[in-house]
Amino acid sequence: MEKEMEKKVLNVIRHTKTLTLRETVEEVTKKLHIKKHEAAKYIHDLWKKGEVEIEDPNPPKTLPSYLFSIYGAWFWAIIILITLTATAIYLLPQNSPYIYVRYALGSLFILYLPGHTLIETLYPKEEDLEPLERLALSIGLSLALVPLVGLVLNYTPWGIRLTPIFTALATLTTLLTITATIRKFSYHKLLLKA
Repeated sequence: MEKEMEKKVLNVIRHTKTLTLRETVEEVTKKLHIKKHEAAKYIHDLWKKGEVEIEDPNPPKTLPSYLFSIYGAWFWAIIILITLTATAIYLLPQNSPYIYVRYALGSLFILYLPGHTLIETLYPKEEDLEPLERLALSIGLSLALVPLVGLVLNYTPWGIRLTPIFTALATLTTLLTITATIRKFSYHKLLLKA
């Protein structure tokens, strides 16, 4: 059933001279009498398989335009999570119901973000790793990076306390996020030239 519907969607796409993705989704919806989200899912699946090509009509050509486009949403999400974690640690009262927000953000900050930003730096292309592989490697690398940061801090005058650890991890995560964004933009520029 799924393969048959994908063939029908592909047939509609081939016989339609639409330019935008929105028009294509509407045409598939109208001709096949399915819902818009189903049409979009089938088109996305066909794109993932390489049977349909979807191009950005106005791709960002500079790093600032890349950062302030939908492509840079990943960068801003990481920066916002770091900021929210700092807010939860330093501004929320210690003995309040908000302590669980602090626990949740702190766990995400320690167990996921450092490894995730390293994985995004090492593998900037979406197709390099599957989402589950990215998740598993992110957690594993975070569990490796955080103790290394603690070990380095142990031999500094600041020692292992909340503020030095948070500052070091926030700095590391931010630097890795910036590096990953630059690498993603470089890959994006290569796609534009091809």
